[in-house]
Amino acid sequence: MTEPQPSEIPDDAAELLQTYLDAEHGFLSWLNFTVDRLETDRMVATIPFDEKLTNPTEPPTVQGGIASTLIDVVGGIVLRPYLTDPINDDLATINLNVNYLRPAAGDLTATAEVVRVGGSVGVSTVGVESQSHDGEACLVAVGQGAYRLFRS
Repeated sequence: MTEPQPSEIPDDAAELLQTYLDAEHGFLSWLNFTVDRLETDRMVATIPFDEKLTNPTEPPTVQGGIASTLIDVVGGIVLRPYLTDPINDDLATINLNVNYLRPAAGDLTATAEVVRVGGSVGVSTVGVESQSHDGEACLVAVGQGAYRLFRS
């Protein structure tokens, strides 16, 4: 059996996805989620630093659930080109593993890559970068997700 192949991704896919998320996804809009790049087998997205997303520490650090959300969302979206209909088919998170490496003190930028896609399950890995308190860009979290693919 051959493994599923991804659909072609249009040049304006990132802009179309951003427009959809801004209009239809209240939570991601509230987080100011931004699609930076969407390519075959790779996606980059950012959630900007905002005081409302921080822990009550001094100096403030971004709450870990924000990185987890980012990992889950980009980890799933990067698999959509493998669905029969990437726009209308669906997927659901089966398992999400997040390892926090250090506190985040700035924007969170996640890069997702496809590990493998089978008949009904896809797996992706995600790295999240941010700024540390000393201003250095660094990896703050890594994750892996498994997603159930519902193809039409």
